[in-house]
Amino acid sequence: MADGGFVRLPDGSVVVALQLPRPATHDRIRVLVHAANRARALTRLRNLGLRAVYLRGNMAPPTPDEITAVLHHPDGALWRCSPHHETERWRPMAALWGATRARTSQEAHIWAA
Repeated sequence: MADGGFVRLPDGSVVVALQLPRPATHDRIRVLVHAANRARALTRLRNLGLRAVYLRGNMAPPTPDEITAVLHHPDGALWRCSPHHETERWRPMAALWGATRARTSQEAHIWAA
């Protein structure tokens, strides 16, 4: 089960924060998503490739700094290693899959030829 929580913003949208295992490693990551509601936030994560993502409870809601970070990012979905270092920055979700997805698409192109 993922640790996480959510905060409802004054405009009615929500910011969801989850702590998940990082794909292909034993590290954990903190993921932030901004969406119209909790269900859409979880759907966005599932569409990005994080399949079994559920939010149960509100034990680790996003901090004010995390809310600011996700609101100012154009994609509205960020991640970083957890526990984080003070110098570590938030990264876009594309960076989580970067090398893996690029290699998979190249392999698909080779097999299709």
